Amino acid sequence: MQFLSDNAAPVHPRVWDALRAADAADTPYDTDALSRALDERFSALFGRECAVLWAATGTASNCLALATLVEPHGGVVCHREAHIETDECGAPGFYLSGAKLLLAEGEGAKLSPETIGDVLAGITRGIHQVPAQAISLTQATEYGLVYRPDELVAIGALARAHGLGLHMDGARFANAAAFLGAAPAAVAGPVDVLSFGCIKNGGMDADAIVFFDPERAELARWRRKRAGHLQSKGRFLAAQIHALLDDDLWLANARAANAAAQAIGEGAGERLMHPVEANEVFVWLSAEERAALRAQGFAFYDWDARSARLVASWNTPEADARALGRALAAL
Repeated sequence: MQFLSDNAAPVHPRVWDALRAADAADTPYDTDALSRALDERFSALFGRECAVLWAATGTASNCLALATLVEPHGGVVCHREAHIETDECGAPGFYLSGAKLLLAEGEGAKLSPETIGDVLAGITRGIHQVPAQAISLTQATEYGLVYRPDELVAIGALARAHGLGLHMDGARFANAAAFLGAAPAAVAGPVDVLSFGCIKNGGMDADAIVFFDPERAELARWRRKRAGHLQSKGRFLAAQIHALLDDDLWLANARAANAAAQAIGEGAGERLMHPVEANEVFVWLSAEERAALRAQGFAFYDWDARSARLVASWNTPEADARALGRALAAL
C-alpha cells in the first residue's frame, strides 16, 4: 500500500491515450498544433490572456519561470522550507545565473505579508546587499496547506508595492483548487507566472509554465532552449497537458487524491502536524510506530526523526487509505 509520493503514481490512462494519439508526424519543438493550442486552453481556464510553455520537470518549470523575474544580482523571497530551497539541488542559482534565495519564516511553510516584510526590512545596505526582485509561493505548501484567495491578494499587494514579481510553484495547484472549490484564477491570485503541475496529478513528464504577462514568455523560450529543455517532440508534452485539462480531469484526479488524504487524516487524530487540506498528511510517529506501520504493508517516507509524510495520489484505493487511517488510530 503505497503512500511514498504522488510522483510514484502511474500515468492516467487518458494521458496514455493522448500520447498515442499524438504519435503522428507534426512540426518539431513547440511549433506543433498541440503546443500552439496551450495558450488558448489556459486563457479560457483562467479567464485572461496567457502564454504557456511546457517543461519536463517541476524544477525546470519553477526555475525557468523565476528566470524571467530576477536578474543575476537579485533575490527571490521564499519560505525556508520551499521546494526551490530544500529539494532542487541549487537549481535556482544555476538557472538564475547566481541569483539568491532570501528565506522567510511562516507556519506550515506559508508566507504572509508580515514574514515577507521581515526579509525586506533586512535589506538596507543598497548595492552591498542582494535586492529582492521576486516572491515565490507554493500552492499547496510543502506541508499541504492552501493559500486562501484573500491571503494571495494581500501578498500580491505587498509585491506590487515593492515592485516585486510574484511566482507560484503549483506542483499541487490542482489539489489546492479541489480543496477551495474556487475558480482557478482565485486559486492563483495575482501571480505573474504559475508553474502548473501535471506530473503529480496523472501526467508522465510535462508541467505547464503559465505566464499571465505573455511578453515574459518570450524570454523564457530562449532560456528554455539554452538550458536544454526545448524538446524536439514537444507535442508529446503538450498532449499530456491537454488530456488533463479535457473535461476537468485535472480536478477529478485531485479530488480523488484529496479524499484519500482526508480518510487517512481522520484516523490520525491528534497525531496530525497540520490540517489536511490537499493530498499530503504529516503525522507524529516514533521510529517504532513507523516500523509497525511498514510491517503492515504501508510504504511512506520519514519526514524527520519524529514524523512521517503520507501522500495520497489520484489512483489511491479508498480501501488502502481507510486501512492506513485505521492503522494510525490503532497505534
